[in-house]
Amino acid sequence: MNILVIGGTRFFGIHMVNELLTAGYDVTIATRGKASDSFGDKVKRIFLERTKEESVREALSGTHYDVVIDKIAYCSNDIKYVMDVIDCDKYIYMSSTSVYNPKHINTVEADFDGIENELIWCDRKAFPYEQIKRQAECALWQQYPEKNWIAVRYPFAIGKDDYTKRLLFYVEHTMKSIPMNIDNVDYQMSYIRSDEAGKFLVFLVDKDVKGAINGASDGTISIKEIIEYVEEKTGARAIIDNSGDDAPYNGEPEYSICTDKAKELGYQFTELKDWIYELLDYYIQVVEEMDKVDNGRFH
Repeated sequence: MNILVIGGTRFFGIHMVNELLTAGYDVTIATRGKASDSFGDKVKRIFLERTKEESVREALSGTHYDVVIDKIAYCSNDIKYVMDVIDCDKYIYMSSTSVYNPKHINTVEADFDGIENELIWCDRKAFPYEQIKRQAECALWQQYPEKNWIAVRYPFAIGKDDYTKRLLFYVEHTMKSIPMNIDNVDYQMSYIRSDEAGKFLVFLVDKDVKGAINGASDGTISIKEIIEYVEEKTGARAIIDNSGDDAPYNGEPEYSICTDKAKELGYQFTELKDWIYELLDYYIQVVEEMDKVDNGRFH
């Protein structure tokens, strides 16, 4: 099977491409060509500027792929630039649970309707992140209903390779007793592990499904539980204060993501609490190692 990955050289995109290669797929990566990757000659490469219509048209016109996985579409124009020129049997769009307004306990795919919401053709800077992601889905639902597409909705992806360092923020601030301003410390929230985020996308490549589909680890956890675990492991004490550093997950409601649709296809997600504490242990070690380096420099 011939698969085009738009993006895929960062974070869980790397896990995804490695899974595609392990599965024996013929993989082509489309990027700007500015970031190095570890795939070597195992993949083909084409180059394009994702946000420029003419560049996308020149790179993709006249090509055919069995499946296109678009990791870096953010807005309705991004969708349009690809969908108007690409010839493919299936298009998989990396969406987000941020399309839900709001997320809540047991959030299901039908909670966001890409047909009833107004479609606005926009670029990435037109609206806040959650709004441009909604517009990207609206473009699929309203402009390309005849195409075979999937919109995969993930909550926050976390892992040892998480370049955002959002979860690390809570670990480091707790261990160093740096004041944090947290507005949702007791709220239960969903997450997905970065490698599993890549695996599930690959799982969908040959599945007979269309439209939106959620992905998330089973179960939820609160920031309070995370902090208490770090405190217990390290003996540190977190300082939660309105005048502290704003925490990265602030503004998130209490929610969980329902993955029944994925499970009906035969995919079983991992249990969040089977692996998140191991990840926290890793971050604790990262902070300890950083402290050793800093102390060595000081002395």
